[in-house]
Amino acid sequence: MKDVRDALMVARNTDGKLVRRPLSPHVQVYRWPLSMALSILHRITGVALGVGTLLMTWWLVAAASSDAAFATAEGFIGSPIGLLLLFGWSLALFFHLFSGIRHLVWDAGFGFDEPAYNTSGWAVVIATGVCTVLAWGIGLAVW
Repeated sequence: MKDVRDALMVARNTDGKLVRRPLSPHVQVYRWPLSMALSILHRITGVALGVGTLLMTWWLVAAASSDAAFATAEGFIGSPIGLLLLFGWSLALFFHLFSGIRHLVWDAGFGFDEPAYNTSGWAVVIATGVCTVLAWGIGLAVW
């Protein structure tokens, strides 16, 4: 078995010289393109939305239960940790929304060339930031 693995690790470089190649490349070897990072974030924000929805469900159930339960939920959500969680949830919501729209455009067959997917990636990042700041700015001004 060892001879087979050793044989598989031998390759030739561009000059034709025999070299040993690594068994498998490490994540740090590659430069992360924007689309790769956004794809990973799309999956992470999907999970975050599920978890954050539990917090919002608790708030709604508490509102329907009693004044004391609602006061407890409202107190937690209004605390610094609660506001941070709510901000993260809204950030995940906007990112997942815009990233999902980007995927729908891809499903329609558009935007696969490198300039287009880089531009649409940055558009997702910028739209996420702008909409999150706008929502929180308007929400805090009204509150």
